[in-house]
Amino acid sequence: MAVVAQSSKFNRMFWPILAWGIAIVFFFPIFWLIFTSFKTDADAVKPDHLFWFKPTFDNYLNMTENYDYWRFAINSVITSTFATVLALVVGVPAAYAMAFNPTRRTKDILLWMLSTKMLPAAAVLYPMTFLTKNFLDIYDTHFLVILVLCLINLPIVVWMLFTYFKEIPREIIEAGKMDGVSTWGEIKDILIPLAWGGVASTALLCFIFCWNEAYWTVRLTTTEAATLSKLIEGNRAPEGLFFGRLSAVSTAAVAPIIILGWFCQKQLVKGLTFGAVK
Repeated sequence: MAVVAQSSKFNRMFWPILAWGIAIVFFFPIFWLIFTSFKTDADAVKPDHLFWFKPTFDNYLNMTENYDYWRFAINSVITSTFATVLALVVGVPAAYAMAFNPTRRTKDILLWMLSTKMLPAAAVLYPMTFLTKNFLDIYDTHFLVILVLCLINLPIVVWMLFTYFKEIPREIIEAGKMDGVSTWGEIKDILIPLAWGGVASTALLCFIFCWNEAYWTVRLTTTEAATLSKLIEGNRAPEGLFFGRLSAVSTAAVAPIIILGWFCQKQLVKGLTFGAVK
């Protein structure tokens, strides 16, 4: 009994300490990013000012006054929102068809869709840039960024929705068909309400991926449709990196998505564990 009691006491102490340790390790880069954003560019690279320095808001003032932060932020909101909506508009019917009307090739199609994520982005950068600039004339437009963000995240959206929809009993869908419900009615009135947690978590993850996408948004935009990733990339110069200003811009870029994830964490966890417990 004494051994069991000691083991139970050890578990009560060890696992919370381990959890806090892991949380601190993951949070420390964000803390240091915010911490550095209040330093001048000179203080940010001085070892003697690593912890002790005079805080300044000049980096944030410079960001809003000279770098037009709000234009980049609005572009990020527009492209991420519409790309997420478009991915759901395409992904929900596709996942519905694969979940409730599967064929012998359904799994092959799902694997093929997922395999497209393994394609090196650099391999298609030149043809993508050439086509959008010289033939389609949509380079540096919101339409191009939305379309690209939707396409690169669509395989994940379909896979997640397919997993959630498979957990819904087929009998419910068949009962709707017997009552004369149309295919659109099945999706809108039966499927989405039953799998709302999964749809919401998929939309949230897709939005986060779109917001964080840097490779394509930097290379397919210049000014008109440039997002916050482009603003961050613009803090490079031949003289080097301006770490103070770069930290302020990066903080302002990641803060909205961190706040969104914090307030939606319950819905996110609920959606990601949908169907895990029978």
